[in-house]
Amino acid sequence: MMKNLFLYLLVFISGAAVLAIEILGTRILGPFYGVSLYLWSALITVTLAALSVGYATGGRWADRGATMYRLCLIIAGAGAWLLLIPWTKQPILLLAEPLGLRFAVLLASFILFAPPLTLLGMVSPYAIKLRAKDLKEVGSTTGNIFAISTIASVISALLTGYFLIPNVGVRVLTLTTGFLLLVSASIGLTSRLNSKLRALVAMMILLAGAVAISKVPRNHADPDRGLISVNQSPYGEIRVLEMEDTRYLIIDGGVHSMVNASNWKSNYPYVAVMDLTRFFFDNPGKLLLIGLGGGSIVKTFASNGWDVDAVEIDPVVTKIALKYFGLNPSEAKIFHMDGRRFLFTHKEKYDLIIMDAFGSSSIPFHLVTEESFGLIASRLKEDGILAINIEAIGWRDEIVKSLATTLKQHFDEVLALPISEPPNTLGNVVLVASRQRHLDFPDEMLGRPIDYLRDPYMHWYVLQLNHAWDNRFVPGTDSNLLLTDDLNPVDLRAEEINNTARKQLHSYFGENGLSW
Repeated sequence: MMKNLFLYLLVFISGAAVLAIEILGTRILGPFYGVSLYLWSALITVTLAALSVGYATGGRWADRGATMYRLCLIIAGAGAWLLLIPWTKQPILLLAEPLGLRFAVLLASFILFAPPLTLLGMVSPYAIKLRAKDLKEVGSTTGNIFAISTIASVISALLTGYFLIPNVGVRVLTLTTGFLLLVSASIGLTSRLNSKLRALVAMMILLAGAVAISKVPRNHADPDRGLISVNQSPYGEIRVLEMEDTRYLIIDGGVHSMVNASNWKSNYPYVAVMDLTRFFFDNPGKLLLIGLGGGSIVKTFASNGWDVDAVEIDPVVTKIALKYFGLNPSEAKIFHMDGRRFLFTHKEKYDLIIMDAFGSSSIPFHLVTEESFGLIASRLKEDGILAINIEAIGWRDEIVKSLATTLKQHFDEVLALPISEPPNTLGNVVLVASRQRHLDFPDEMLGRPIDYLRDPYMHWYVLQLNHAWDNRFVPGTDSNLLLTDDLNPVDLRAEEINNTARKQLHSYFGENGLSW
């Protein structure tokens, strides 16, 4: 009876580890590659392929002579591999990076996670062979084993995503999962020893685990190197990094805010260009900002008399903005929910809506569809304006054309304000759309850069405004590029943008792991 209970315990722990590894994979690889459709696809592909190989291999090995000792060796191998991941991750990621996003994330996922997942896949068929005594029990035994494994996976998925990652952290949880597998396997491996020897082995395993955890490369704040804060939230890994008096908000390895650490003024060109939208209005009005980031846009508009509502899906981002980026609670009323859900549930109309929820890894597809833009149009006043910040490779990137095509379904006028220079390089583009208001204002409102030579920041700021406004253009449209809730291939174009951005970020921040 005890032997069967222990067998079921091994199956339960192994099943829980499978889903924990799959979910942890997004946090282990996400800061380097970005959490995109391709990352999830790669992890699911590797998980299913590895489990399939494990099922087939485990069944064959079991037929050659299944023993509890060998089963425990398999589980111990999976645990030992997980304990190595904190040391092997960085060289593997750097090795795979030249392959491009699709193949790099697939190769890295395979090397890091296929071995332990394959071993864990071997557990269920092996356990069935050990538990079934004759053919009459095979059906019920198989059902029980897979039920226990699946229930464990369900519990693990909920605990890992809802509680453990945000509160425990990725590296500690990865090591804990490996250590738990190793400890549970060691019980079976030492079952033939007397009680004193088992106690000695248990102490040695615990000591080895404690030493391993103490020596693991850390993933926490290191102010001496400029890494001010590292936080795990239900939505991503959030870092605050400071280099040469510039403070960065980095979410899953992509820069979302960039400010002067002494005065909180934004050094991000698109934030300056977004300020052009104020010039379309004679007086300050009501702004809805979707995507808070470090709060730079909030601070700019609030300081100019605008009443600001901000929607941010991640409460941890808000806490970071308040603590490390000078955001004042009085500058905006902040709502913590998805942007589209806010638009659906809140009926207030705004003079200006700014969408700044797009990172380098992906564009939230549900925010850039015909249906979403229709909802936004219904939340604007008659002469209201929508402004969208996106990242693109070149001013006339296909993603610019896709969004313009989709915007034109609900807005009469769409204008692109380009930022990158030269025009064919990676950079931001601000799209401005209106139903009734003509998107124009006198050029003299911008000021002249030469007037601000004695103020370096204002000189830079006015340069950004003039560059974007002087190069404004009406983006082309193509009905074949219309984005809808049903058909939205925006991730296909975002892949190349993400890959280009990641290479630049890794080069800029270096390979020391501070940004990821």
